[in-house]
Amino acid sequence: MVNSYDEWSPLREVIVGSAQGYEAHELDLSFRLFFNVFDEFTDRARKPFKRHHVEELSEDIEGLVSVLEELSVTVHRPIALGEAAKFRTPYWSSDGTPALNVRDQAIVLGDEILETSPQVRARHFENDLLKPVFYQYFKAGAKWTVMPRPVMTDRSFDPVQAKRRQPTLVPNPEPSAFDVGVEMMFDAAQCLRFGRDVIVNVSNENHALAVTWLQRHLADRFRFHVLNQADNNHIDTLVLPLRPGTLLLRHPGVVDLLPEPLRRWDKIYAPEPSPEDFPDYDDDDLTLTSLYIDVNVLSVDENTVIANSQAPALIKVLEAHGFTVVPVRHRHRRLFSGGFHCFTLDTVRADSRPDDYF
Repeated sequence: MVNSYDEWSPLREVIVGSAQGYEAHELDLSFRLFFNVFDEFTDRARKPFKRHHVEELSEDIEGLVSVLEELSVTVHRPIALGEAAKFRTPYWSSDGTPALNVRDQAIVLGDEILETSPQVRARHFENDLLKPVFYQYFKAGAKWTVMPRPVMTDRSFDPVQAKRRQPTLVPNPEPSAFDVGVEMMFDAAQCLRFGRDVIVNVSNENHALAVTWLQRHLADRFRFHVLNQADNNHIDTLVLPLRPGTLLLRHPGVVDLLPEPLRRWDKIYAPEPSPEDFPDYDDDDLTLTSLYIDVNVLSVDENTVIANSQAPALIKVLEAHGFTVVPVRHRHRRLFSGGFHCFTLDTVRADSRPDDYF
């Protein structure tokens, strides 16, 4: 039975993503707005991956699966793509992506699986690859809700933040007969769970509409605390709770963005990453994250954390604060924009409860 209210209770069941069939990034407007990429590769509609990068990513994910199983965690997997799935809606077309960063478009809140509305067109049908697992949980008694799906015409996106950063490079939206105005679009990875409280990053009108929907849908069960523009989208490389009373933070400036009760928690600050801990890439490789991507760790319980073996300084800091660190290799995190927290959707955590940590 689905049960997960926080990020740290003992992990019993988890979905781990798959990179199989990942061929390229579709560099359409939705992708560029999400990653704020307007100054590179502007003459391309598609950025293929090098095959060996995908193969090495898949090796590293299988290493994560093996470690989780050794820790007695039940691992579920999505349907794997044999090749990129091409699809067309009445409004646009794209090549689909595998369910790699499975935390991005689904969140477990207590006994409910909630699918969020995609922000990138290529990911519109990505959660279909998770449906066999979701149906398994639904048949066992879980609630299952889907946020309204966006039309995703050019005028569905709020471009204000991107235009503020790149005023001369963000194109004006193309009009469409199917325009409905700015829509709710939002990733579950913008949320972190603290029992009955959820902190959530809001950076544009798309996010704000989605949070209004979440508040109306779950007002009797959860309290949502908005962080305004803490990051462009996801916040799990900025802050992660490791156990009640302890936060892992990217830098001290993050504290001022947090709800007042969390400012009193103990703080572990990630060390400055070393470029030497990352692979060297060619000029035509598109990196999508900062060097702080390894903050994206996964808590197995209140004392045990899975961290990237390629981030030795971070491991040393976590161990100095009393955590048992299980190192797992993850080489190409900057190319595929995800760490171990991103790659996983924890569906069952033992003794996880809607406690009031605030």
